[in-house]
Amino acid sequence: MISKLLLFLFGYSLTLIGLIYIISYLNILTLGYNFFFYVNFIIRRIECLYFLFGISLISLSIYLPGGENELYI
Repeated sequence: MISKLLLFLFGYSLTLIGLIYIISYLNILTLGYNFFFYVNFIIRRIECLYFLFGISLISLSIYLPGGENELYI
């Protein structure tokens, strides 16, 4: 149970870091670049891909079956 909680918290922190970078890179649009360039730019940045890794870790921590001592609410 504690491992699923730690996996969830790690996924949440990666998601938060990635989302902060995605929002901060929105300043590219104010420089005159179009939305296609923005999406192409954030796909190639590893710190923006943390968002996808974090979402997948959160999904894994929620949907993986628990152990036999798991508390079902």
